[in-house]
Amino acid sequence: MSFNDDFELLLRARYPLIYIPTREEERLEAAITQSAKRQGNRGVYVWDFVDGYQGNPNDEGFGRRNPLQALEFVEKIPATVATVFVLRDFHRFLEDVSIARKLRNLARLLKSQPKNIVMIAPQVAIPDDLSDVLTVIEFPLPHLPEIQAELERLTAATGQTLESRDLDELVRSCQGLSMERIRRVLAKAIATHGILQADDVELILEEKRQSIRQTQILDFYPATERISDIGGLDNLKDWLLRRGGAFSERARQYGLPHPRGLLLVGIQGTGKSLTAKAIAHHWHLPLLRLDVGRLFAGLVGESESRTRQMIQLAEALAPCVLWIDEIDKAFAGLDGRGDSGTTSRVFGTFVTWMAEKTSPVFVVATANNIQALPPEMLRRGRFDEIFFVGLPNQDERRAIFAVHLSRLRPHNLQNYDLDRLAYETPDFSGAEIEQIIVEAMHIGFSQNRDFTTDDILESASQIVPLARTAQDQIRLLQDWAAAGRVRMASRQSELGSRIQQQSLQ
Repeated sequence: MSFNDDFELLLRARYPLIYIPTREEERLEAAITQSAKRQGNRGVYVWDFVDGYQGNPNDEGFGRRNPLQALEFVEKIPATVATVFVLRDFHRFLEDVSIARKLRNLARLLKSQPKNIVMIAPQVAIPDDLSDVLTVIEFPLPHLPEIQAELERLTAATGQTLESRDLDELVRSCQGLSMERIRRVLAKAIATHGILQADDVELILEEKRQSIRQTQILDFYPATERISDIGGLDNLKDWLLRRGGAFSERARQYGLPHPRGLLLVGIQGTGKSLTAKAIAHHWHLPLLRLDVGRLFAGLVGESESRTRQMIQLAEALAPCVLWIDEIDKAFAGLDGRGDSGTTSRVFGTFVTWMAEKTSPVFVVATANNIQALPPEMLRRGRFDEIFFVGLPNQDERRAIFAVHLSRLRPHNLQNYDLDRLAYETPDFSGAEIEQIIVEAMHIGFSQNRDFTTDDILESASQIVPLARTAQDQIRLLQDWAAAGRVRMASRQSELGSRIQQQSLQ
């Protein structure tokens, strides 16, 4: 049911006190006025603390700086006159005993009259003694048709015509912003270029960053990495590239559901976090990073409240990528010992949302220890796919060296023996390869010369890779993946190949 349908049903059912949390006063009041007209052309009065009532010249300014008088005004309107009274920021006065008592009296009186009081507030702040008489309904952010209509209005005003693909991408990028923010950022784009263009997606993403900087739960993470920055992982990259247009309106018309998410399990330093950033950049979606530790708070019930707030915020900014790094550590100890079951309740809320969500929030979770993940997390329906990211094979190590060296020495890449580097670094992860290159740069810099292939190999000889120091744990992880429980992100890793050969012997 849409907001208009829900709101008009409450008007017809004579719900006396309605509470709508939103920061979009102007847009909400326009929607209320339209609904009032459809319901027998009801009158609409708007009150705020500074200017009093507005909407009728005879009552202009009535109740100024007097919220109790604003409620008394409701009784001055004849009982047979259908009216909607809109009270701005009225949540600030609900703790006052006289206001609370008057509202409860009006709740009884208005059940027999075609009058409704609508309170607009930026957030839900309802005292316990009024919870039974106030009805809360949500006012959603602009839907795609509203955003598209606004974009078409602006493009018509500038005398330009956008390609349908560019229009679709701009509309999708604006989703999750209020109409006021959309108008502001589009005005900024027009002021910058004189017209709207596809590149304005970056301006829109910056506006989304502004909208979540006020929270302490999610971080807007800059995503500048590209799919091409990932060395190897061909199966995973193919899977991602096939879903590049899955958030478009064309995909909805085709019948495709929104992609749900991806779980990346594997060895540390193999590119799982890099992949999350590359996904957001390639799909032109904002990347939200969730620090699960921020969900947990000391007060009873506050952790669950923060979890719901995180979900609402992610859905408000959808379409987006929600990145949860090392989720295996976040939900350790689900037996509930020591925290009164808070971890279990937060986990239950989270996985239920993942299974039932219809919003275009693409969850990318990474994990190093598969044994620490609860079975519910691995069940089909939470994620579209689970990939195992193992150690890179020789070809992939060559690609990783090429990615880093082409970034650091783009004009001298031919001076490095990539084949030799890949051959001489078995069992090294992508993060370890990056580190030995940095160490080689220190060697060259300290001797006032450029670093060479030999410098890289020398630094590699000084590092013992994780695959050797934690061989038993990695072997268990590789065995688990080789058993066919997950999909391999790349062709077969070298260590995995050796394990399979040993198991066949």
